[in-house]
Amino acid sequence: MNPDLVLVLDAAAFAAEKHRRQRRKDAEATPYINHPLVLATILAREGGVADADVIAAALLHDTVEDTETTPAELEVRFGTRVAGMVAEVTDDKLLPKAERKQLQIAHAPGKSHGAKLVKLADKIANLRDLAVSPPADWDQARKADYVRWAGEVVAGLRGTNPALEAAFDAAAAAII
Repeated sequence: MNPDLVLVLDAAAFAAEKHRRQRRKDAEATPYINHPLVLATILAREGGVADADVIAAALLHDTVEDTETTPAELEVRFGTRVAGMVAEVTDDKLLPKAERKQLQIAHAPGKSHGAKLVKLADKIANLRDLAVSPPADWDQARKADYVRWAGEVVAGLRGTNPALEAAFDAAAAAII
């Protein structure tokens, strides 16, 4: 038995169960689970990330923020490191959206290496989705605002993984 493989598969199954009824806000209403799977793929294929805890955290990154999952539940099931990375990339939904966005910018430089990788992959995936299938109600100005804000977040993550940073830059350039 390969414990790293078991961890990643368990995280994928857990995320699929937790997100089973959710859809993305794109025009096709894509099943939500596709998003964390894309993050894991970006990390492994494009970023060369082989750390099973980071891949698991990517798969689980939205479970606390967008489902009824608790940080304690993740810690028991996936360990302190995975739960900690998820906590680092989880927004507090009780705060206004503008404040949450500012906090992402402010907190980016202080995140752990693993959380920075997950955040980079998340921003890459979001920009790629925005380029090919944006939410129906987003005009070009709103897309440009998102790209600018995502760039501010990523500025605090630079120096983490050059390949992922280049992928982010290419995804941003494809929109503006």
